[in-house]
Amino acid sequence: MLQLDGVSKNFGGLPALQSVTFGVPKGRLTALIGPNGAGKSTLINCVTGLLPPTSGSVHFESVDISGLPAHRIAHLGITRTFQNLRLFPRLSVLDNVLTGLTCEGGTSMCMAMLRLPVLRHRERQLRLRALEAMDRFGLSDKAGWPAAVLAYGDKKRVELARATVGNPRLLLLDEPVAGLNAEETASVGEQLRTLRRAGQTILLIEHDMDLVMNIADHVVVLDSGQCIATGTPDEVRRNPLVLEAYLGRMEATA
Repeated sequence: MLQLDGVSKNFGGLPALQSVTFGVPKGRLTALIGPNGAGKSTLINCVTGLLPPTSGSVHFESVDISGLPAHRIAHLGITRTFQNLRLFPRLSVLDNVLTGLTCEGGTSMCMAMLRLPVLRHRERQLRLRALEAMDRFGLSDKAGWPAAVLAYGDKKRVELARATVGNPRLLLLDEPVAGLNAEETASVGEQLRTLRRAGQTILLIEHDMDLVMNIADHVVVLDSGQCIATGTPDEVRRNPLVLEAYLGRMEATA
């Protein structure tokens, strides 16, 4: 479904990504792992249009999306969460989730001003979908709460509900369990398994190796902006380059 070929990204002449090539199969959960500073979030930003790649190409279902603006990529069916929370603190939980359906809300100013029946019907349908997404992530009882007053774990779930409410063709998750306790992590892990069983294609960035090894179908490893390994979780777990990338930094820190 997603294919990256030789994707590189430089910042002021310094390489953050160097000729990264891998694919994300349809209906599978692919994990993207690597030490801090490996270039994982930069890669996701290149895929979603927040950053243009310096070179290389990104194809989504055979369509070249390299350098397209973020809103056009979103219209193709790609959604994401962010490593740092990106909620609207003054909006309610329901309204935050509804922002994930912006692409389906329509663009007619006249229809919005006249409040035609077709628009009211569309808004009711979008609201029902938002409520269903909130129920899926255990947020129904907090629909009217301002996002600012939520606990950190609840805010993470709001982002997940917003990212999945539009039934995306490709879901990109940037560290969805970072900062969560063991119980919350297990809950999110089960929700990701449910999405995968339903046929959702997912690219997951995560540092929690227990979660990755338990739910991923395929693992891609980045180190210093380069792809150093790909394969099943068991294959990657035993790869000497992966062990060196992680354990070498641990020894240096110690």
